[in-house]
Amino acid sequence: MSTAIATEAKISAKDVTKIYQTKKNSFQALERVSFDVFPHEFVSFVGASGCGKSTLLRILAGLEEITTGSIQIAGFEINGPGADRGMVFQSYTLFPWLNVRQNIEFGLTLQNVPLMEKRRISEHFMEMVSLQRFANSFPKELSGGMKQRVAIARALANKPEVLLMDEPFGALDPMTKGTMQEMLLDIWKKEKMTVIFITHDIEEAIFLSERVYVMDAHPGRIKQEVIIPATLKKEGKDSAEFIQLKKQIVALIGPHD
Repeated sequence: MSTAIATEAKISAKDVTKIYQTKKNSFQALERVSFDVFPHEFVSFVGASGCGKSTLLRILAGLEEITTGSIQIAGFEINGPGADRGMVFQSYTLFPWLNVRQNIEFGLTLQNVPLMEKRRISEHFMEMVSLQRFANSFPKELSGGMKQRVAIARALANKPEVLLMDEPFGALDPMTKGTMQEMLLDIWKKEKMTVIFITHDIEEAIFLSERVYVMDAHPGRIKQEVIIPATLKKEGKDSAEFIQLKKQIVALIGPHD
């Protein structure tokens, strides 16, 4: 069920503009981007390369500052990274010297969470991503899909209010990608978190999301919001309705993607 009827937005962006300055010139990555994301909603951003999707996510993560405009989470301006947000990148960003359990527990260790509680949390999320048997394995011993499961579990272990995902399944083969999408939807429903998902894959965006924001490039701005009917999840990617919606979004993005 969509949460778009919620009265207060979890994330609210108003006229967000981002300009990168160099010694010789400037480059505008985002122009007056405005959107709302409501509690427990799953929202994706799609668009051609260079439309500022990843820049927007980095701003939400507190890794980049905006030039003008405002962006708030739960009513507070973003002023840097915070424990209220978890981030999952396309590259797995695991610590190679730590095993699966230690990677998942990394943030909890920094927070001085007691050992028994830390173990309980890591066991819970290893089970959620089906990695219990690999607790003592190191990243070099894992497949790409397994590494990304560890990265997701590590982000979730810190109990973020918002999960930010930047092309997390982009490097995976189609079969693994499909499995990961199903797993992510299941986790989202169980954990009741707010998800912002960046992807080039329009099918993926439609399948996972309640709403999709289509972005234009040069500079990056929101072109249109597309609401995804709940019936699409049941009908599947081969249904006429799904295919028609995919065509609509492809047409919105244009020939550059």
